[in-house]
Amino acid sequence: MPYQWSTDTAPIKLSLWPHRSLPKQGFVGFIAATAALISLPLFSVLGSPILWGLLPFLALAVAGLWWGLQRSYRDGEILEELTLWPERVELIRHNPRGPQQEWKANPYWVRIEMHKTGGPVENYITLCGGGRDVEIGAFLSAQERLALYDDLNQRWLRP
Repeated sequence: MPYQWSTDTAPIKLSLWPHRSLPKQGFVGFIAATAALISLPLFSVLGSPILWGLLPFLALAVAGLWWGLQRSYRDGEILEELTLWPERVELIRHNPRGPQQEWKANPYWVRIEMHKTGGPVENYITLCGGGRDVEIGAFLSAQERLALYDDLNQRWLRP
C-alpha cells in the first residue's frame, strides 16, 4: 500500500504517496532497452545516407520518452500527511509544483465520506469538517482508496 501509519509517537500520522510502477532503478534499464530496440532497424542502413535521415527521429523518440518519464516522476512527488491529535486533525498536501495545502479541524466534527460515484475518481474519499470538504488520496487506485477508507474508519480517534 502506498500509505503508512505511524502510531509509535503521540499524534497518529498517516503518510500517503502515489504508487510507482517503474522505480528509479528500473528507469535507466528501460531507457537503455528502448534505445537498443529502436536502433535495431538502423543496422540495415549502416553506411548509407538514410541512416542520417532516420537517426534524428529515433533520438528524438528516446529523448521524448526520457522527458515524459522524468515529468511523471516529478508529478508523482505528491505527499499527503494526515495527523490526528485528540483535539485537532490536520491534513497537509505537499504538491510537486505550487504551494502546499493545509486543512485543520476538530476531529469530533469531522466526517469521513466515501463517494462511490459522482466524484472525479471512483471511491472518492473526503474529510468533511472545519467549514469545508477536502479530498484525501485521490491519486490512489480505487482498491487502495477502499482500504484507506476502512483504515480511516477503524483508526479515527474521538475525544
